[in-house]
Amino acid sequence: MAVNGGAHPERCILVTGGAGYIGTHTSLQLLLDGYKVVIIDNFLNSCEEAVRRVVDLAGKRGKNLVVHKLDLCDKQAIENVFDLHRFDAVIHFAGLKAVGESCAKPLPYYVNNILGTLNLLDVMSTRNCKKFVFSSSATVYGQPESVPVTEESSLYVLNPYGRTKLQVEEMMRDICSADPDWRTIVLRYFNPVGAHPSGRLGEDPQGFPNNLMPFVQQVAVGRRKELTVFGSDYNTKDGTGVRDYIHVQDLATGHSAALHKLFTTPDIGCTAYNLGTGKGTSVLEIVAAFEKAAGLKIPLRIADRRPGDCSEVYCAPDKARRELGWIAQNGIDEMCRDQWKWASNNPNGYRSEQVQSLDSKPVVNGNHEAVIINGTAT
Repeated sequence: MAVNGGAHPERCILVTGGAGYIGTHTSLQLLLDGYKVVIIDNFLNSCEEAVRRVVDLAGKRGKNLVVHKLDLCDKQAIENVFDLHRFDAVIHFAGLKAVGESCAKPLPYYVNNILGTLNLLDVMSTRNCKKFVFSSSATVYGQPESVPVTEESSLYVLNPYGRTKLQVEEMMRDICSADPDWRTIVLRYFNPVGAHPSGRLGEDPQGFPNNLMPFVQQVAVGRRKELTVFGSDYNTKDGTGVRDYIHVQDLATGHSAALHKLFTTPDIGCTAYNLGTGKGTSVLEIVAAFEKAAGLKIPLRIADRRPGDCSEVYCAPDKARRELGWIAQNGIDEMCRDQWKWASNNPNGYRSEQVQSLDSKPVVNGNHEAVIINGTAT
């Protein structure tokens, strides 16, 4: 749970990629914590309906959310947004995130994840907005030599997606070393799952799912015939891969805790934190927990291991507990319960409601569209 002592009512947070899975949950948490929130998103892998639901769930605080549709590769569009708002900090989620796709098409990953971030940081620097929370990943650890993984474990990436995350981390370390006014927190989180307890926000992957839980839920609602389990001969408790699964709601409070740390710690520099439960759960254990939550059977097919997959990865989250006052509150049962509520209420994700569009208001001094949702530009 985040221990942030309450947000300053005038603080405005820019959330890039805020219409995505983790971005929507975090934006909602920030609104409920009392922040003003501005989302920028190109809606390539997200949709407007998700943002509309954030506004609904935020209640009267939904008026404090503004959304701009733009791409971070368009630096002038970022400048235009900074002309409209005064930001106290930035949380950076935006980027491409599929490991397999990054191996097949590395160039778009470098363009979006590196160039887009460089554009954002350059604008932040010129506008003297130097508090930054970066959405990194456990992929920066590669195949760890030992578990649990700590923030001091060796960094070694195995794919272009992970390489972009590590390169941004290194950029931030260089920037903070050169300019002590910057305060940066790198959050390396492990395997996000679950959904908002209301069942109204959740993960809605476009196309083929890249992660286990969305695949399980699509089998559960009849969109796919069976779940393929890659590898049953690992040296683990039941032969299947073990990962550290974390509820997306816990990730959201982790980002709020990171913001509080930035606002209260002048000399933090660039500091990394693992966000996870510290417990490893196997693929078959996840499936069993989901079957219990949903009250149905998930058909399985066992396949060979995939190249590059690790047998067991989980983290030591002690540093986040000590320094951020944060600890994961939800276990696998809660993750599967909320995932099933989302899946059963939204078997096709947000798609059935995407025909609706947000009331939008063009920004005349920019080449992007500003979507004003129950709020006004600040």
